[in-house]
Amino acid sequence: MCNNTTKFAIFSKMTTSANTSAYKVSTGSRDILRMTLPISLAILVPQINFITNNIFLGHLDQMGNALSTAGITGVYYLLFAVIGSGLNSGLQALIGRRAGEGRLDAIGKLFSQGTGIALFLAITGILITWFLAPFILTLSLHSPELRDQALTFLRIRVFGLPFLYVYQMRNALLVGTNQSKYLVYGTLAETIVNIALDYGFIFGHFGLPALGFNGAAWSSIFAEASGMLVVFGVMHWRGISSELELYKHWQWDRVNTKLILTQSAPLIFQYTISILAWVFFYILVEHHGRQALAISNTMRNIFGLFGVFTWAFASTTNAMVSNVIGQGLEDQVPALVRRIIGLSCSFAVIVALLLNFFPQLFLSVYGQDQSFTTAAMPDLRIVSGALILMSFSTVWLNAVTGTGNTRINLLIEAVTITFYCCYVYFVLERWNLSLVAGWLSEWVYWLCIFSMSYAYMRSGKWKGKVI
Repeated sequence: MCNNTTKFAIFSKMTTSANTSAYKVSTGSRDILRMTLPISLAILVPQINFITNNIFLGHLDQMGNALSTAGITGVYYLLFAVIGSGLNSGLQALIGRRAGEGRLDAIGKLFSQGTGIALFLAITGILITWFLAPFILTLSLHSPELRDQALTFLRIRVFGLPFLYVYQMRNALLVGTNQSKYLVYGTLAETIVNIALDYGFIFGHFGLPALGFNGAAWSSIFAEASGMLVVFGVMHWRGISSELELYKHWQWDRVNTKLILTQSAPLIFQYTISILAWVFFYILVEHHGRQALAISNTMRNIFGLFGVFTWAFASTTNAMVSNVIGQGLEDQVPALVRRIIGLSCSFAVIVALLLNFFPQLFLSVYGQDQSFTTAAMPDLRIVSGALILMSFSTVWLNAVTGTGNTRINLLIEAVTITFYCCYVYFVLERWNLSLVAGWLSEWVYWLCIFSMSYAYMRSGKWKGKVI
């Protein structure tokens, strides 16, 4: 007969095995959607926050001045946001791999070190914005009024970076451990706070001061802080924090820090040069006048809002590919990616049809006149096509991320950005073509991403990569 010690050991082993299996993914369509839909909501919330800001700002004046300035500030802040996204993607792949391998003890260590790196990057971003942004904006923008308004806004908005970055580390943890359903709580809290405070701070309702354009910055900071606090509360309540020992490894760990930076640094550079290229695009658009900049800002809003499903499928691809490889099932990766692409493209086609059938409906919410809507409609049709191209291209790119070969991601991005920047420079600056021709750059971008990512995954060179 077994003594009590033996029984306890057997029970502990069974419990550990059950907990470990809970963090491993299956690859059916339902499993994909179960992971993707909560991620969609998590990605949708920042887009809703940004769009809500722009809708309220669009009603501050009929000339589109606030809306055009928001285009510059939005892209600038996005530049720093994607640095956190690069760290998030690298950490997510590592956590997904450890979950697939059943090494739960390593997940808490990765999360703690990733959070420490994120906070360091946030402080760096704040310092850059306060001391270097004036010089950068002076060199880039022709309009002194736009520059001054953007700088004042950004010096407030940038204090949301610590909350945003820690929020992104939380995303990496929950998605990488197949628990994306808990993303919902933080995202709902963030949305409610942002919309309420946008209305309050911009126009002076609910007893709050009327801060106008800068009110959008304050509301976004409070929203990001609220979302972060709520989701960490949920994780504590559900026992995730204690099970994964998230708060026991705050001392500096050279091995895990190096591992995270090795995986994430190429992605950080990849995302950064991608957004720098978009900043370059917006600077060239600003040379075409305020209306062109305001239209491009609305296109970015629409691209961001309706691209959330695609980005969610891409994030799912990263986590699932890494998890499946961790389980030793490399042969299942191609079929998994094709299954995700089928779902992603289906959503994108539906969105593209809606945008083309009801363009005025989506453009009218910004409170601009009919001439603005008429001018923006051709650009909207170009963007709808780009959404379809993105729906499969970014999934293939994130499959590369999930394999752990992030240097390949950086190489793909670098080649693509070279083509992209050459295109927008000649089209918008040298040849002074229309804004529609400028937005065709998105087609150039996503076709380049697809061709190289697909070729790499088909080559099989990613097999056997250990991270």
